[in-house]
Amino acid sequence: MNTLRVFVALMTNDNDYQVEQANSAAQAASKLGVEAKIVYADNDAINQSTQILKAIQAVPEERPDAIIFEPAGGTAFPQVARAAAAAGVGWVVMNRDASYIPELRQTCKAPVFMLSSDHLETGRIQGRQFAALLPSGGTILHIQGPSENFVAKERLSGTMEVKPSNIHLVTLKGQWTEESAQRAVRSWLKLSTSQKAHIDLVGSQNDAMAIGVRKIFQELPDEAEREHWLNLPFTGCDGLPKTGQSWVRSGLLAATICTPPLAGQGIELLFDAYRHGKIPPERVLVAPTSVPPLETLHPVRA
Repeated sequence: MNTLRVFVALMTNDNDYQVEQANSAAQAASKLGVEAKIVYADNDAINQSTQILKAIQAVPEERPDAIIFEPAGGTAFPQVARAAAAAGVGWVVMNRDASYIPELRQTCKAPVFMLSSDHLETGRIQGRQFAALLPSGGTILHIQGPSENFVAKERLSGTMEVKPSNIHLVTLKGQWTEESAQRAVRSWLKLSTSQKAHIDLVGSQNDAMAIGVRKIFQELPDEAEREHWLNLPFTGCDGLPKTGQSWVRSGLLAATICTPPLAGQGIELLFDAYRHGKIPPERVLVAPTSVPPLETLHPVRA
């Protein structure tokens, strides 16, 4: 029996969640005897599509049996997906709703499916965290992911669905990294509107951006202003054990949301499909959880 080869294409190595995606893939591959090649796209969709196409177009003895990827851009590469299906290469889209999957499953003999955390529910949990922390309402500096990104849009939809009407969002956009959040906040602090805004909480769509924002406020030269910002509650998402959950325990974050890395699970599902004929459903959703539990969150004074 030939060794199963899986090509894992991730967004960036400058993000704790993406690094854990890679770690989970490597661990699952080692456990199952799978050959996994992991590449990063530096948050560049064109670079990522080129990486994947090159793998699909390799000579048969070097071509992967399946592709697992988390899209770096606004689309899930439908044309590249069709090229993979035509070459008999399995296709797993992580954290993105790809409308072409039902079509490919009808024609491709290899496994094709979507594997995602339930990001709509992640957004709902964050909205409930906001309500628990600010029961009397208030204004949140909300650091979101890229506008075109599926995860960012789903998380925002979930938050807006449950957020109380007396909680208002001041929105800044990042690229899932500490540095991108820092650029956004630095620009915002230069605006006169930032001086007039009374912020009660800093909420971010991932933990890396939340910590990036904290670092900006730690650098403020005015002690009173610095203390004001750092005394606010900060929340994030992803909740990985060594980063988000650790930051909650240390008090750097008031709360996060655990969305486990999926690449390792994707390799396990592919292994079962290729070796045991267990084909996954079109959509495999993984439920998120609040850290700490919602009922233990203490209100802050708005």
